Amino acid sequence: MPSFDIGPTRAVGAVDTRLARETRGQTASKPHAAVPEAPMASTSVAAGSPPVDAERVAEIRKAVEQGTYPIVPARVADAMIAAGMILRFGK
Repeated sequence: MPSFDIGPTRAVGAVDTRLARETRGQTASKPHAAVPEAPMASTSVAAGSPPVDAERVAEIRKAVEQGTYPIVPARVADAMIAAGMILRFGK
């Protein structure tokens, strides 16, 4: 097997991009290629505004402020578990 030089060893740490460019035969003084623009969101697939019942939201806020909104820990836990399952596996 032919011998080859792997170069000096370096401490593990952040990557120095100049070293990567130099090993490809480029120098650090050459300008970078143009950065492509971020893709634009399509308006044809926009979700639109969420369906919100403003009256119901006002009722719930008022009940929470007055301390009369019923909070059942078991129902809250079930809803959290269900939301996690939907996110993992879909509907």
